[in-house]
Amino acid sequence: VQLQASGGGLVQAGGSLRLSCAASGRTLSSYAMGWFRQAPGKEREFVAGISWSGGITRYADSVKGRFTISRENAKNMVYLQMNNLKPEDTAVYYCAADSNFRSLATSEYWGQGTLVTVSS
Repeated sequence: VQLQASGGGLVQAGGSLRLSCAASGRTLSSYAMGWFRQAPGKEREFVAGISWSGGITRYADSVKGRFTISRENAKNMVYLQMNNLKPEDTAVYYCAADSNFRSLATSEYWGQGTLVTVSS
């Protein structure tokens, strides 16, 4: 499966962005999906994940209540709605797909990343 992330940009603190991840090659309905991010000089970290059906979601503590992950299997799309953005959310955001929700961090399927910059 090929993944293409988009929607990043420059936003002021307190603002919102919506990231999108488009899949091709295979239907997304068989995969759990996740968003990860990597800030300069830091390791990649988990942000949010969603099960294949959308019935289960998980979030990093740092984004709970501010970010929402969702998916539209019919469109082969996954989204990350990010509200009340903070400067510490600045990072390159990646989407990932895996047949096992718990294996997302080690998935072989990754998008190319989209840069989110939050100014203070």
